[in-house]
Amino acid sequence: MSAPLWWISPARLFHACTDNVQVTSPTPPNPSPPNLRPLWRDLMACAQLVGAVQDGASLATALPQAAARGKWDAAQRGAAQALTFAVLRHLGTARAALSALQPKAIHPPLLRDALHTALVLLLPDTAVQYAAHTVVNQAVEACKRTPALCHAGGFVNAVLRRFIASPDLLSTVCAASTEARWNHPHWWVETLRAAYPQRWEGVLDVAQRQPTMTLRVNTRRISRADYQTALNACGLHSVAPTDPLLDQALMLQQPVAVERLPGFASGWVSVQDAAAQYAAALLDAQPGQRVLDACAAPGGKTAHLLERADCTVLALDKDVQRLHRVDETLRRLGLQARTQAADAARPSDWWDGRHFDRILLDAPCSASGISRRHPDIRWLRRAADIPTLAAVQTALLDALWPLLQPGGKLLYVTCSVFPQEGTEQAAAFLARHADAIASAAPGQLLPQEPQHSMDGNAAASPAPHSQDGFFYALFTKSS
Repeated sequence: MSAPLWWISPARLFHACTDNVQVTSPTPPNPSPPNLRPLWRDLMACAQLVGAVQDGASLATALPQAAARGKWDAAQRGAAQALTFAVLRHLGTARAALSALQPKAIHPPLLRDALHTALVLLLPDTAVQYAAHTVVNQAVEACKRTPALCHAGGFVNAVLRRFIASPDLLSTVCAASTEARWNHPHWWVETLRAAYPQRWEGVLDVAQRQPTMTLRVNTRRISRADYQTALNACGLHSVAPTDPLLDQALMLQQPVAVERLPGFASGWVSVQDAAAQYAAALLDAQPGQRVLDACAAPGGKTAHLLERADCTVLALDKDVQRLHRVDETLRRLGLQARTQAADAARPSDWWDGRHFDRILLDAPCSASGISRRHPDIRWLRRAADIPTLAAVQTALLDALWPLLQPGGKLLYVTCSVFPQEGTEQAAAFLARHADAIASAAPGQLLPQEPQHSMDGNAAASPAPHSQDGFFYALFTKSS
């Protein structure tokens, strides 16, 4: 399964997706400077979105709804999204700072969310920077132009000026609060600390940085080298990772809208994170084999399998609407697979009795490995969700394993960094199934992002390339 991540009601589950097959840009552009568009408007739009996330809605749901209500044009929508990403990446710090400045509850919630947004713009390490006096002025202006907040301009002015006049406040609140220091919930930080005692800080640091835009070249249409030449001709510079499993990947120096990618509409290329591109290479489907992609929407990994081999693919997904995106993706790339809306955990509803040579299970999960790309995830997810999701993954594994023929391979994938959805799940599966043999696979991939110098050289970085957090386990069925 793949593509953005949707928060669904507690009765349903997260659908994690990192293929980013048809997005305009994996990292939205910074909002225009205040001399080109009024900051107060973007600030208030962002406050609405941040409030929706704090109320339990995903940004993927809240953004189009707010844009439709407000009749936002493309520029306003893009600016609001970029600013909201920045605020969500620093929401823990903003919450703690506001609580220190104003301990009493702030009403209405929109006022609280506007202050959170303004405070993030005043932080020294955010990607979106404005002069302090501009932020204060535009926050007050936002109140004046919003009927529900027209009485609050003086209060906002006082709170923000108090923050500017308190240079030691940030260090104090960050020292006192795990959430303020790391901008993730306390339980999330402690889970990482226990799982990766030497690396947890790096995982959290990477989550605060915008990810690189990574492409997957459709080598049925054009070679990677030739596509890199086409990018250069358009003024788009890219780097090819050296990992042999990423032989179709290119990483752009700067993100762009997909419309600027040469041949995108003609199926030359897709947008897909490097960690997600391991799946097709690891599954190693051969020409003529029957392959099941059990949680396929929106189709990035399905397409990648078909780009690499002339295999017969059945692409399943429970969500009929999201399954349409699989068909759209395949049409754009000039590929064919059979798509079917069905629950992979209930084979009796859809399986024809013929065994598969390969099964890809990109299972529903916490999506904790892609929180840098979807920063709302960290504020939507709850600790109690993890065992619930792990139980769903267990059910899927056990339901699909009998559908694999002897000698066949099943690849279990999650975009998670939590052991319950990775190493612990894989070990428990092997303990339950005596006919399962663990094959070579990367195991846990942690998020990483090269640290670029001013000239774009990443040679000194310990991270060889950009990638999200993924877990991979490959099981072969004994004959």
